[in-house]
Amino acid sequence: MQALKIILTALCILLLAASPAIAAGDHEYWLNTFWRILNIALFIGVIYYFWGKKIIGFFTGRSQGIATEIASLEERKKTAEQNLADVERRIANLEQERQAIIADYTAQGEALKSAIIQEAEKAVAHITDQAKAAAQNEIKAAVENMRAEMADKVALATEKLMAKKLSAAEQTKLVDKYLTKVVLN
Repeated sequence: MQALKIILTALCILLLAASPAIAAGDHEYWLNTFWRILNIALFIGVIYYFWGKKIIGFFTGRSQGIATEIASLEERKKTAEQNLADVERRIANLEQERQAIIADYTAQGEALKSAIIQEAEKAVAHITDQAKAAAQNEIKAAVENMRAEMADKVALATEKLMAKKLSAAEQTKLVDKYLTKVVLN
């Protein structure tokens, strides 16, 4: 039905183009124009009859494809705009995120610093305690050595003194007396 309207409109346009020749009374021109219009109408009719549905289907499919592509592009445009908004939002928040990261790392650094200082203080206290204990042990050992040395010197000096003052009989008597005390006790 629509194709018939198109054909009739084309014929009317051709008749309007031929109207000056009709008015001049040139019948050959009119007859020539009529056969040309008829030829074009038959040609269009044959094309429409054989390939009309395919041509209509092609243009309908093409228009639907274009509509689908436009919808897809609109969807991609919306997605791109959302991504752009996200990126802009992240860029706007970048300074805040940087400040937060710096604050976090600073806090971690301070915590690590205080932990290292505490460990060092513990190590210093431990080393100091060990040094004090070692010094105490050295002092005890030195005192023991001095006592032993003094005891040896006192014993030697006493022995020399006793040897000068005591006779052999008195020495034997003294040794026997102390041996009986040691054995009895």
